[in-house]
Amino acid sequence: MSTPTPNPPTTQLPSPDPPSSALSFTPLEANPPLLTHLLHTLGLSPALAMHDVYSLTDPSLLAFIPRPALALLLVFPISATYEAHRAEEDAKVEVYEGRGEDEPVVWWKQTIRNACGLMGLLHAVSNGAARGFVQPGSDLERVIREGLPLGPAERAKLIEKDEAIARAHGAVAERGDTAAPGKGEDVDLHYVCFVKGGDGALWEMDGRRKGPLRRGQLEEGEDVLSETALGLGPLRFLEREGEDLRFSCVALAGSLD
Repeated sequence: MSTPTPNPPTTQLPSPDPPSSALSFTPLEANPPLLTHLLHTLGLSPALAMHDVYSLTDPSLLAFIPRPALALLLVFPISATYEAHRAEEDAKVEVYEGRGEDEPVVWWKQTIRNACGLMGLLHAVSNGAARGFVQPGSDLERVIREGLPLGPAERAKLIEKDEAIARAHGAVAERGDTAAPGKGEDVDLHYVCFVKGGDGALWEMDGRRKGPLRRGQLEEGEDVLSETALGLGPLRFLEREGEDLRFSCVALAGSLD
């Protein structure tokens, strides 16, 4: 997928985005080889990789993804419709303050501009079975270990100050198929991650929200590309967006190499 083109804001609703004065990253292109390279550089086992998901409804195309799929990243335009739904839903929930090993999911708050791709990847590897593929002694292992006992605000500061993550992210972001927007530019595409939590539920993970969102229970053998999971998460998500179908999906699953 091409790097998103900078666009003006699509809504007048209060924005949950980091302020213009916040630390900024170069946006990540939704390119599975590049995302895989970033994860491997940070310490994810080569046994896992990111894969393009060409359809959420065609079984023959879903069959190309190794199973189980451990996380699904949806990349979509931030539309007025989406912002209205986000604001309405967030108004009904408290700000999340979870921490520690008892959390059903590990959630990372986004305080770095244009870092939604990074947050999606962190959510993907911090949760469920994927966490067992994080290599001991790696930067990923260190960040997750240090972040677990912290609340969301402190976790966000941990990421802001992590030079290894910033360096690896910057190196990959500059290698996309198209010229990347500048660090301070606004882009209209956003990453959301769906994972199966420790409680067996499907969770929508987005550092731009008030916290993780539990979307429904999955059976023991169901992964994030199961019919139930897709119906609870991505397909319902896209149905709300109506005619704007500029989206793509990538999944974290077993490597084909």
